[in-house]
Amino acid sequence: MRTSLNIPSEVLETFDETWQDEGLESRSRAVREALQEYVERHRQFEELAGDVTAALAFDYEHTLVIGDLHTVQHEFQDVIETTHHTHGEWCLETIFCCGPADRIRELVYRLRDFDAVGRVNVMFLQPTAENNGN
Repeated sequence: MRTSLNIPSEVLETFDETWQDEGLESRSRAVREALQEYVERHRQFEELAGDVTAALAFDYEHTLVIGDLHTVQHEFQDVIETTHHTHGEWCLETIFCCGPADRIRELVYRLRDFDAVGRVNVMFLQPTAENNGN
């Protein structure tokens, strides 16, 4: 299947350098692998169940979204234990959470909804078979 994407030129240049450095035969192969990794990570994220501990790290353009981010954080006080913030034109914030996996997933998806948020990385601490559905 053919598709087209709008990707900033600097991101595409870096992507091309990366897959070429890894010795892959084509950009298409690299994109397929990246998509598969994305799907697998999402599947693992969706399968978590029960109470979990997580760290959410995300970057954002401060002036465009800070008020909205504070509102969301207040809505999720039930799972947010603490936050850490580093200032700049683009800020980096880490939110440490404990609670139901589905509630933390909801928080992650809310954060990802903002255009001014670059990315949200999630790390679950000490996942066990008991809390990931196994």
